[in-house]
Amino acid sequence: MPNLKKDAGLFVLILVVGTVVAVINPRFLSPINIANTANLVGLFGVFSIAEGLVIITGGIDLSAGSVIALLGVIFVDLIANRGVPWPLAVLIVVCIGLLLGLINGLLITKKRLQPFIVTLCGLLIYRGIARFYTQDATAGFPYETRFEDLEYLTTGRTDLVAVLTKNAYTSIPIPHSFVFLLVLAAVMWVVLHRTAFGRYLYAVGKNEEAARFSGIRTGRVIISAYVICAGLTALSSIFLAMYTRSILPSSHGNFYELYAIAAAVLGGFSLRGGEGSIVGVVLGTILLQVLQNLVNLLGIPSSLNFAVSGSVILIGVLADQEYTEFRKRREVMRSRLAAAEGRAAMPEPAK
Repeated sequence: MPNLKKDAGLFVLILVVGTVVAVINPRFLSPINIANTANLVGLFGVFSIAEGLVIITGGIDLSAGSVIALLGVIFVDLIANRGVPWPLAVLIVVCIGLLLGLINGLLITKKRLQPFIVTLCGLLIYRGIARFYTQDATAGFPYETRFEDLEYLTTGRTDLVAVLTKNAYTSIPIPHSFVFLLVLAAVMWVVLHRTAFGRYLYAVGKNEEAARFSGIRTGRVIISAYVICAGLTALSSIFLAMYTRSILPSSHGNFYELYAIAAAVLGGFSLRGGEGSIVGVVLGTILLQVLQNLVNLLGIPSSLNFAVSGSVILIGVLADQEYTEFRKRREVMRSRLAAAEGRAAMPEPAK
């Protein structure tokens, strides 16, 4: 269930890191930098939420980056080369994503394969198909090709203050990708924390066997988690394709699954399953982007980005492990104290 203490602690950490970055380099607080950071938070936050859903069930999806590459090149090819209207292309790409998620879920539940193995194979298979689809060439839009409505929805930015004051005042333009993330986070928060399906996800992650004995159809719950995860990843691939405007299938989306795992772990999702919150994963995504911004503003080589992501995952797992052990010790101490108080309150036997 939602852990307010973890979320509050992560929010404070973001403020501290952001303050340090702003002191080191004041450009961090410039409107253009804040808008660009918010845009990246929106782009990466969508598939990070998707990853969090399968982590709650005790699973994992290592194929997210390859799915983004495959569906990205398909989407670009459909609207740029084959003349498919973009709303139909979006529908096709999302349906393909849902199908990939269904395949993952069925292999994990029906064939009892480990999620790590299934999605690792998916990582290799989807990347290979993406490279074959374009013959290892870059997929991009022809010169001066415009999709105004689609670009407005995915890469556009709106200055709300300017709109409300009819351009009398201006503020930081809000990227639409960030707005989409906020809407998605609100919807998924309700699904995860206020519906029976969300409770089933937590129950399966805590103890799948106990959940099954309690009447929960654990197989359907796990399959649904992977289907939703792949569907959201498909949407993310569209935003990223419109953001980059060109896709090299051999590298597009590389290590994005690790980024999503890091954001989820930072946000309080336990890799053992059964824990996590939507607010946490959004905050985890923001923290990672602030750290990324710190690397860029300080002129640190971009090759260290992977080292930062790996360190974040390791620290997050260690912190989660220590917190879990602390809670176990606290529960044991409370049980012993309650037992001791109960024995002390028992009347002495009559003589």
